[in-house]
Amino acid sequence: MSSRPRPGLALLLLCFLLPGSEQICPSVCMCTADTLSCASSGLSRLPRNMPSSPLTLDLSFNHMSMLVPRGFASMPRLETLRITHNQLTSLGPDVFYNASGLRHLDLSSNKLRVMEQHYFQGLWRLEELVLFNNQITQVEGATLNGLRSLKKVYFSLNQITDFPFFSIREHSHPFLTMLDLSSNRLATLPWEDVKALPGTVQRGLFLHNNTLLCDCSMYGMFWHWEMKGFDSLKDFYEDYMCTVRGDSRSIIHFLRQRRVFQNCTVGKSQSLQATVLLSNLVIFEGERASMDCYTSLGTKDPWYVWLTPGQGYMNQSATNDSLISVFANGTLEIPAARLNDSGLYVCTAVDQQQMVNATREFNLTVVRPPAETFSTGYTTLLGCAVTTVLILMYLYLTPCQCGCCSPPGPPADPVSIYSPVAYSGVPPAGGPEEQVLQRVQSRRVAFLEPLMIEQNQNGRTKGNETTLPVQWCWDNAVMNETAFLDGVLKV
Repeated sequence: MSSRPRPGLALLLLCFLLPGSEQICPSVCMCTADTLSCASSGLSRLPRNMPSSPLTLDLSFNHMSMLVPRGFASMPRLETLRITHNQLTSLGPDVFYNASGLRHLDLSSNKLRVMEQHYFQGLWRLEELVLFNNQITQVEGATLNGLRSLKKVYFSLNQITDFPFFSIREHSHPFLTMLDLSSNRLATLPWEDVKALPGTVQRGLFLHNNTLLCDCSMYGMFWHWEMKGFDSLKDFYEDYMCTVRGDSRSIIHFLRQRRVFQNCTVGKSQSLQATVLLSNLVIFEGERASMDCYTSLGTKDPWYVWLTPGQGYMNQSATNDSLISVFANGTLEIPAARLNDSGLYVCTAVDQQQMVNATREFNLTVVRPPAETFSTGYTTLLGCAVTTVLILMYLYLTPCQCGCCSPPGPPADPVSIYSPVAYSGVPPAGGPEEQVLQRVQSRRVAFLEPLMIEQNQNGRTKGNETTLPVQWCWDNAVMNETAFLDGVLKV
């Protein structure tokens, strides 16, 4: 029994196999699962019937001069949009309608001129805004309003002469860490508004390659940023310029040529609050060098900055892989000093509230340790002393080895040396007594010889112990030997 295919099931399968009209990839683009790339396709406007699934849309290197309102409304999942190297001169209203999911927007290398306040409305999730290499001359005050998630903004390589620093506050942009305004036409800045920027924004504020006006307010601001070790100054140290009295022919690199600002005050202080006299520190190579930053500033928590000969400016928040450390109390420490660590070390303690500062200076000199000399005379004298002590110990501390100093016991057979009479086959002449006497006299005890030399001097007293004369010990030995032989002969 054969089963017929059901028409409803076939239509359902066709719905799954054939994509809908909204999922069709434009012929000039290349589609993947999450990316729609229409770069270098010769487009003069947005392609029609773009799919709604991509997270990234790339429209770079085309010829588009405008974007139609609600052009991206059909792509609610869009997170990254790149429209670089086109001919855009402005952005109409509602261009980014229903594109509130955007996180990265790149409009670099276009011909945008004025950043109007309605351009980026509704992009409250936007984290990165790239606008460098345009023709922007003006940024309206409310352009960045509502972009609470913003982290990085790039306005470099434009023609901006004024920027609304007052619109950036910690409550309006809590995550902003980079504001790039380099390579523009900024001359005079509202330094009070710049000073009111959040600390994270000041640390990431790039103003190099702008021809600023050389004045004390500008120099005071940059001086404090330099003392804090901001990377925006260290990375572009040679690219900060200013003009004297606005004359374009008198451009100086003010971080190097500071003589123009000799009469300027730093912040509110008229001069350095106190300069501690120079201290000289001399240590040997390999020793630990510790230099404090105690000054008369009297501030509870000052900001410490050290100027070192080899590492430049260092502070307690800077991280580097050198062998020099700066602690929270301002102390600079070199665990193992080297010869090339010698030089002038200057510590500046800055009161960021009162804008006053004081310095502490050290002139560090690292020298080689003295070479160790070998004294032959001292060694010879020490050897003689040790030898003398050993001889005295041998002479006066050696115990008596003769039989008279030991507890009484059976007579021991003394060790005899060679005697022609004792080892010859002919018995000695005379009676038994003469034979015994001759035999005893021909014997010498080996271990008694050193003792005989010592004790032959009529007996000596060592401590509380009195030693007997050698002659008494010798007579006693002869008597014992005679009695022993006499008993043997009688038997």
